Amino acid sequence: MTAFTVTRSTEIAAPADTVFGLIADFHEWRHWSPWEGLDPQLHREYSGPSSGPGAGYAWRGNRKAGAGRMTISAVEPDRSVDVDLEFLKPMSSHHHVRFDIVPAGDSVTVTWTMTGETSGLFSLIGRILPMDKFVGKDFEKGLAALKARSENTGTDRS
Repeated sequence: MTAFTVTRSTEIAAPADTVFGLIADFHEWRHWSPWEGLDPQLHREYSGPSSGPGAGYAWRGNRKAGAGRMTISAVEPDRSVDVDLEFLKPMSSHHHVRFDIVPAGDSVTVTWTMTGETSGLFSLIGRILPMDKFVGKDFEKGLAALKARSENTGTDRS
């Protein structure tokens, strides 16, 4: 097994509570997750509370989207969100995801981090394509969409 960490950050000109609300509620991820467009027929299932600890989200989709589930394990309101992430398909794996929200004047810095271990086929792939290169661009795309969504406070968010 090989341990990995993938981290990306961006500055968002929005209040911490706005950004936190978009991260701590899985229903909002449809508007900024970098993986949303992988399968137009993606099946989503939500469980537990609508946001915060215990909120759950499971997905099942095509070959690109795969299947998995996420559960919010801890939050510090307007500061951080911890998520347990489990991929079921195409390969089984479990990772820890954390979003840190740090106020910086009239904006916040959001840092998205994923840690875990690769094994089996993921370990072999990781020798050729490290996890940072494998998902780093997705994190950048997701943070850009989160930034746009967070900064777009004057329009409807439906």
